[in-house]
Amino acid sequence: MNVTRVSAKGNCIALGLAILAAGCASQAPQPTSMRDPQADFSAYETFALKDGPSGDASSQSVSIVEGYIRAAITAELKGKGYVEAAAGTEPDLRIEYEAASEKKLKNNPFRIGVGVGGYGSNAGGAVGVGSSSVKNVTEGTLVIHAVDPVRKTEVWQGRASRELGKGNIEPAVVQAGVAELLRDFPARSGRL
Repeated sequence: MNVTRVSAKGNCIALGLAILAAGCASQAPQPTSMRDPQADFSAYETFALKDGPSGDASSQSVSIVEGYIRAAITAELKGKGYVEAAAGTEPDLRIEYEAASEKKLKNNPFRIGVGVGGYGSNAGGAVGVGSSSVKNVTEGTLVIHAVDPVRKTEVWQGRASRELGKGNIEPAVVQAGVAELLRDFPARSGRL
């Protein structure tokens, strides 16, 4: 009879853990990246950011947030062993980026959480309920392209989207986001 009680208790604990895991809030989606399998990243040494957020070399002004993005991209690539190309020279990689934000409705569904536990011959349980809600949020998306100017081909692309908080965007937040986005960008040989 004890074996049956332990088995039933074990099943309840497993069921409770499964329900809690399913009911946990989802994390932000992970950045995605694509790499040209024919690209030889060991041959790339220098990079340059293309003027303007969309690569337009016109006399567009750069916003404060775009300045944060450009500084973060530059810092991350230097940390991976790449060197910023001197002005007026052709880089091995031309880095372009697109940044956008969009208002969206976020739906928080109705949730039920169940917890089961016990100590010795005592057992306990709890149930939590959360109501559904809808709210307006701003989602930011950043796409970074690495282009081989000799081949005129994109050799790497990364994309990340995140819910933006209210208020000002801090440089540290941008730096962390760009670092996460460029995590899969190939480091130069002998680096990282």
